[in-house]
Amino acid sequence: MKENAKRQLLIKSIRCKQVKPCSINSTKKKRSERLDTLQQAADLSEEERALLEREGTLSLDTAEHMVENLIGTYSIPVGLGLNMRINDKDYAVPMATEEPSVIAAQSAANKLIRAAGGFQAEASPRMMIGQIALSGVQNGKEASGAILGAKTELITLANEAHPSLKKRGGGAADITVREVKTPQENLLVVHLAVNTLDAMGANMINTMAEAVAARLEQLSGGTAEMKILSNLVDQATATARCEIPAALLAGKGYSGEEVRDRIVWAYHFAENDIYRAATHNKGIMNGIDAVILAFGNDTRAVEAACHAYAARNGKYGPMNRWTVSKTGSLVGEMTLPMPVAAVGGSIKIVPLAKLAQKIVRLESAEELAMLTVSAGLAQNLAALRALVTEGIQAGHMSLQAKSTAISAGAVGEEIEQVAREMTATKSISLATAAEIIERLHKTE
Repeated sequence: MKENAKRQLLIKSIRCKQVKPCSINSTKKKRSERLDTLQQAADLSEEERALLEREGTLSLDTAEHMVENLIGTYSIPVGLGLNMRINDKDYAVPMATEEPSVIAAQSAANKLIRAAGGFQAEASPRMMIGQIALSGVQNGKEASGAILGAKTELITLANEAHPSLKKRGGGAADITVREVKTPQENLLVVHLAVNTLDAMGANMINTMAEAVAARLEQLSGGTAEMKILSNLVDQATATARCEIPAALLAGKGYSGEEVRDRIVWAYHFAENDIYRAATHNKGIMNGIDAVILAFGNDTRAVEAACHAYAARNGKYGPMNRWTVSKTGSLVGEMTLPMPVAAVGGSIKIVPLAKLAQKIVRLESAEELAMLTVSAGLAQNLAALRALVTEGIQAGHMSLQAKSTAISAGAVGEEIEQVAREMTATKSISLATAAEIIERLHKTE
């Protein structure tokens, strides 16, 4: 009961006292007051509180305006995936991830693909989608005809809601209509296609969808129940492709042809087993998420888009494809929706996101989309090559040993020494690390 009372006190004390829901001008407790309450309710030590008060590359003052009930910021390592070459341009790719071996695997796969000429990539025109769901439509066929007949008028209405986007060469460009069956009724769903240029454009699209809703109700005789973007942006995709001669794949006691054929076998396994497909795609997202996060983009939007796209034909499967060319080379290809942005959102606010753009000399959202998909394809190549040869654990052991050593309390030069001893004995655990650290301290 005592602990529950404390928890309730914490929730009541830290909660924003908002004048309006989600209003940035809401009356709030100061951060120091929040931390006072949190420290008392969660029994935080001064050292633990200091972790929350520590400034990083993102200042606490800036973070205060990004989220509600701020207590601190959270740091994730940012590294560089090396050796990438896309469309004859070289990249050192910023990647933000806490998982060991992702960046090392990325660099190794990039080097292999680079030796074969690098990636060829392209991005489609960036058409994001706004959905307006109409209920209570009596005659779907007639309503669809009326809506499509008023396409020009509706596009004009949408663009009037965000004229600056149209002036910059973007804006609403098309209207389509779909029928969606639900247990209650058949909905008429209108898709508004919008070119958002270098922005992800969520707010723009939502504003435009709301702007056309009343007219859609008049045309259809229905009620616009929902007006919001879709994250399945299948008209804003990026494609990456690589072709690797078999000879370059040789190693770990396998010929190049053996490695090539085993990678294709692994792809077919994922193609025909949803349990394997989920893990196959998670490995792809290791690379994609790390790039998206480093560039200050929305990882949840990209995750949702990619996984939905992988199931677009009614069956969940691999996001990419591996085949053998007529000349015997391994060919990898992946097309994914990429709701990414080079401007807007938190990109201008988060210092490391702006720095990531400078590091790669980023010119557009399309380039970021191509870079991200290429990183995902490289990540999958590294994972599959390891899985079908030496096994995935061999590459993980060294980096995992370092993380375990740090978790056990190793510092400075101890980290490498503890990691080496655990790797040599193939006993990587907190208990083993603690024993080694204790022995090292006794010999000092």
